[in-house]
Amino acid sequence: MTEQFVVGIIGAPFGIKGHVKVRSCSGEYEHLRRLTTLVVRCGQGERLFTLEETVPINQGLGMKFRGIDTPEQAQNLRGGELITDRAHAAPLKSDEFYIEDLRGLAVVETGVVLGHIQDVLEGGGGSLAEIRLVSGAVRLVPFRKEFFGDICPEAGTAVLLEPWILV
Repeated sequence: MTEQFVVGIIGAPFGIKGHVKVRSCSGEYEHLRRLTTLVVRCGQGERLFTLEETVPINQGLGMKFRGIDTPEQAQNLRGGELITDRAHAAPLKSDEFYIEDLRGLAVVETGVVLGHIQDVLEGGGGSLAEIRLVSGAVRLVPFRKEFFGDICPEAGTAVLLEPWILV
């Protein structure tokens, strides 16, 4: 299983002291407020930062990293991904999964592998599992209980209840 996750995306600078706006990937912010260090990935580069301060901003969060002291420096982080380990990711509720743990799962029906989950995308009506079939075709399936039964990242499988949806 994946041990590191992208937990947020850095937005625009905020204020004059080098704060940045942060959008949580999970929609939850409390776990981000408890961080002391995290990795920021901008493009191909990664850099470890110490978090100096978090401040609430409307529905979101502002962060101040040690060594980033001006809006111009903060602007260089815009679009960066905040990465932390599994222990500091948003806590899961019952029947919730980290998308990273779903990627690569074999989609099976009565023991037959139909394809693999490539990604889980946010759609207007909810999440969609992007499945690459064994034929190479790609299908989007609503990631809901009506279509998926037992999902077991440890076993590497997700049971598809309604295989007709792949046609």
